[in-house]
Amino acid sequence: MGCFGDEENDDDILNPLTLSPTSTTTTTTTQTLDDSSSSSSSDGYTTISPMNSHFSALACRDTLRLIFEKLPIPDLARSSCVCRAWNSVASDQEIVVNAFKSPWKLKDVVGKPASGSFWRDNTLGKFAISHRIARGDSVASLAVKYSVQVMDIKRLNNMMSEHGIYSRERLLIPISDPEMLVGATCYVEVDPCAKREVAVLYLEDGPDQKSMSSCSLKSADSSGLNSELGKKRVLESLRRSMQVDDATALYYLSIADGDPRAALSQFSQDLRWETHSAFA
Repeated sequence: MGCFGDEENDDDILNPLTLSPTSTTTTTTTQTLDDSSSSSSSDGYTTISPMNSHFSALACRDTLRLIFEKLPIPDLARSSCVCRAWNSVASDQEIVVNAFKSPWKLKDVVGKPASGSFWRDNTLGKFAISHRIARGDSVASLAVKYSVQVMDIKRLNNMMSEHGIYSRERLLIPISDPEMLVGATCYVEVDPCAKREVAVLYLEDGPDQKSMSSCSLKSADSSGLNSELGKKRVLESLRRSMQVDDATALYYLSIADGDPRAALSQFSQDLRWETHSAFA
């Protein structure tokens, strides 16, 4: 292994670092290898590793930092499992965040994840566009606008039916073009409606503190539901009967003035209309 700036064969760099007793080494290195019988293998070769004191460079924090800054997320995770010295450097927040941003050429990632495992996955599915719901929006129209599949939007937002969008302030849209991330700033957010943590990209305005902290649902006004416990029980029963998410069940309960029978009837009508339109 040469000094910094020396020309080396790329193939040699990829080979395991070994010392052969027949090779010409310094007197000090040869004497050290001879004295350490525990590190000598049966075939006369000594493998240099972080656990081998003969190669202290692999335990130097500055050297490790220079190496780890060039590693992708999967290799960085593997390196953190080698030993404590490697783990302390590979787990450095700055190195991890830069490795997360590097493949997509992001400008910045704002926010602290709720889970430390967030940084371990920087595939395109970890990112999403924040779209604020406007009048006339539908899952199908948004799929056409952003060039994605309807099922991908539903899956990302934890939706069973597209009627659930009317009880939300925004939808998360999968990113289909990686070029959208180049030079962009993403915000680490936990979406309560989607029940997932993603790096959110805002195409127009920045993040709204209200949307970051909570996902507003339309409340069901009902004179027949006097207690919060009663509301939860009715909502849970309606959700199971419809086989939909909480937001969709709450939406139909609200438009039916708190009457579960009317809500179920309205849902059945919409479902039949949606099925008929698909085959028309």
